[in-house]
Amino acid sequence: MSKNSIFRLLLIVTALQLFVTSCKKDDPTVVLADTTASYDANVALGWHKVFLDVERFSPNFRPPIAARALGYIGLAAYEAAVPGMTNYQSLAPSYTGLTLPKIEIGKKYHWPTVLNACYATSMKAHFPNMPAKQLTLVNNLEKGINDGLIARMPLDVFNRSKDFGKKVADAVYTFSKTDLVGHNAYLNPVDKNYPDGTKLGDWTRTFPDFTSPLLPNWGNCRPMCITKADMKMPAPIPYSENPTSEFYKQAKEVQVTIQNVKAGKDKEGRWIADFWSDDCAGLTMTPAGRWISVANQVVERKKPNLETAVLTYSKISLALCDAGIAAWDQKFFWKLERPQSYIRRVLGDKDWNSIMCPAEGVGKTPPFPAYPSGHSTFGAAACEILTDIYGNNYAMTDFSHFGRTEFIGTPRTFKNFYAMADENAFSRIPIGVHYRMDCTEGLALGYRVAKKVNAMKWKK
Repeated sequence: MSKNSIFRLLLIVTALQLFVTSCKKDDPTVVLADTTASYDANVALGWHKVFLDVERFSPNFRPPIAARALGYIGLAAYEAAVPGMTNYQSLAPSYTGLTLPKIEIGKKYHWPTVLNACYATSMKAHFPNMPAKQLTLVNNLEKGINDGLIARMPLDVFNRSKDFGKKVADAVYTFSKTDLVGHNAYLNPVDKNYPDGTKLGDWTRTFPDFTSPLLPNWGNCRPMCITKADMKMPAPIPYSENPTSEFYKQAKEVQVTIQNVKAGKDKEGRWIADFWSDDCAGLTMTPAGRWISVANQVVERKKPNLETAVLTYSKISLALCDAGIAAWDQKFFWKLERPQSYIRRVLGDKDWNSIMCPAEGVGKTPPFPAYPSGHSTFGAAACEILTDIYGNNYAMTDFSHFGRTEFIGTPRTFKNFYAMADENAFSRIPIGVHYRMDCTEGLALGYRVAKKVNAMKWKK
């Protein structure tokens, strides 16, 4: 077993132990509080740690698909917890066709138990192809939490709470299946029949693997809150092969940056590129998952109550889901070719290549158009949510890739979430897969998506 695999498993085992131990205090009974805010965040945190392992290893759960699953899991968790959230209300009226179970008025519910059942049921429903090791993690976490609670409250309360959480998860999953574009997209995410562009500057299958495009119709998924109008972006810089043009200059920037990184002249650029390289199947979490990793660290450090933790994860999840839909909608609307193609064809650098996913050998380019950057859109969406909840002065060191040996995962420190979003976005230049405009406009799109999520009718 590799050093990284051992490190990852230790993290998961530690997480499992934490949640089981937290449920087995010396006091043999639990306080059955009426509000979600009366409990700590451990159940929500534990499930989102396991989520990172599940989405990383479940076959074909590439960025937008993983983000969509996360969105429905987040919606289910919020709806399961909101009956105990005094100042908040159900979002169900926003979703035509979503029918949710109701709590029994006057009966007691234990909100951590409700959420444990909801997260477990949702995770298994939305990741039906998760590998056996990940399914074991999911089952062990669910059982560990339940075992720590069942003997510490009246059995009718435990069963009622568990049943309600499961029913909410089932109802949201049933609703998710009516999104025919997104449901089961993991079964066939690549469209081999999608045509390459026909004019200069159009996206075409890209060196070195010339993979068919990933999810060209993803923009037609049902979003959580945005509309088609919210997805619209300004046109990219006009295509040009004139050396004085802005387009040519931005391509040249990518070419030279990679040359300097490969030559060892830009060690900071290499570190940044590796640090934010979350898009290598099986090796890293997805770009959406990276922001769950960041949220986990915030929750661990700030120790919010369960209500705030559920809001944190649910809002980020909805924003990440819609960020993926919006970015892919615009990618396949503008169909802009990748720097890889332009640099090799126009700049004549036929040996030029990105440094993405170095563990797989020759550098890769994601199999979809450049504009806007998905990384940038996901990051801005998450950071806008985190800033809204935890403030603009929250400084943090990101340990998401601490201990990795396949690339530079050394932690980096940021003055606030917006600084994280910026560095994440522009990391796509030193990795060699995006023009600067992709990053700038991806940030703008992600912020716009998150502001729509924040503006939803969460409060009464």
